[in-house]
Parts: sequence; C-alpha cells; structure tokens
Amino acid sequence: MAKTLLEIKHGLEGQIGKRLRLRANGGRRKTVERNGVLAETYPAVFIVELDQDENSFERVSYSYTDVLTETVELSFIDERHKKAVSE
Repeated sequence: MAKTLLEIKHGLEGQIGKRLRLRANGGRRKTVERNGVLAETYPAVFIVELDQDENSFERVSYSYTDVLTETVELSFIDERHKKAVSE
C-alpha cells in the first residue's frame, strides 16, 4: 500500500482506462462493491465510470485520502488473466 497521497495519485494516473473493482464503506456497517473503469484523476479526487448494468448512476468520485485511510479499496482487474491485482 502506498504511504503518501502523492504516491497514491501517481499510482492511479498510470492506471487510467483500466477496469477495477472497488469496495467502499457505505456507512452503518455496509460495504458497497462496484465494478467500473478508472476514468480520470484530478488534484484531489479520481473518477470511476461504473458498469451501467449493475448501477443506477454513471460515475462516482473519491479522494486519494479515502484510499489512504482504507475507506475505499481498489483492485485492478487484469483482463488477460481475469484476476484481480491489488493496488
């Protein structure tokens, strides 16, 4: 796991366009799992375009702090081998 926000940001910039599975804390002991594609990175947040067949909305955004504090966990999916590669 990356140690700083800058390392997380640079790590995600190299993964733009790749499929991922994200697990997020939904509050009140709920965990939300979604699949999508890492679409864009910005100075404070990153955008994930979600698979439309599974979700009622198109995009979600999270901050790099969410990844640092493990509120959000990202696993990139290697399409060639169909296995998850953790960030």
